[in-house]
Amino acid sequence: MSSVNLEVSGGVGTIRLDRPPMNALNIAIQDRLLELAAEAGRRDDVRAVILYGGEKVFAAGADIKEMRDMDHAAMVVRSRALQESFTAVARIPKPVVAAVTGYALGGGCELALCADFRIAADNAKLGQPEILLGLIPGAGGTQRLARLIGPSKAKDLIFTGRQVKAPEALAMGLVDRVVPPEEVYEQAHAWAARLAQGPALALRAAKETVDAGLETDLETGLAIERNWFAGLFATEDRERGMRSFVEEGPGKAKFL
Repeated sequence: MSSVNLEVSGGVGTIRLDRPPMNALNIAIQDRLLELAAEAGRRDDVRAVILYGGEKVFAAGADIKEMRDMDHAAMVVRSRALQESFTAVARIPKPVVAAVTGYALGGGCELALCADFRIAADNAKLGQPEILLGLIPGAGGTQRLARLIGPSKAKDLIFTGRQVKAPEALAMGLVDRVVPPEEVYEQAHAWAARLAQGPALALRAAKETVDAGLETDLETGLAIERNWFAGLFATEDRERGMRSFVEEGPGKAKFL
């Protein structure tokens, strides 16, 4: 059994980290994340995805013991693979929710940033403590964090390396919902299961349009939106949704 696996049930795929005690993200896990993100993206029976580290901890960061033995030349090569594994998760063309329990630090926080929505336990702690090692985040933290919560708040976390508790993380927009620890996975699953019933192509279009638009200027973003919007008129889901609206009223279309 791998230390990270994809479990699928009812249209929801759970990418489950399982490397006790802290789910340290070593090279093997990073490479496996790349593989599982691609698998989740292409499988028709996976319509939404949960990132989950278990009841006690999401992921407390990279494997520092493993990294300590790497020199500059080794990290020049490895850093690209590291980023590519996380980017693969961020680019899963389906809704992705992170179910955050316990610590989500360093690479763990960066992995949560790859999700579209984050549900955290009320005792969770998040942060980017790489500066305390004489480093900076290397798996997308300097970029995704600043885009999510703004540059000033991101710099505060990155410059100080401090950990934020769930209420502060919610206030700054780092997480989207805070719930009791025993409800984290349940609520993440409910979010994913609801979207798993939706129109897959329209959800893909919505995700790609928002994400691509954030990387470019408004004019280009509007062109991306326009092309996807028009393209969806060629889909069966669009026909089904509009037919249901006219015949049954809003919100009753079934897309499976």
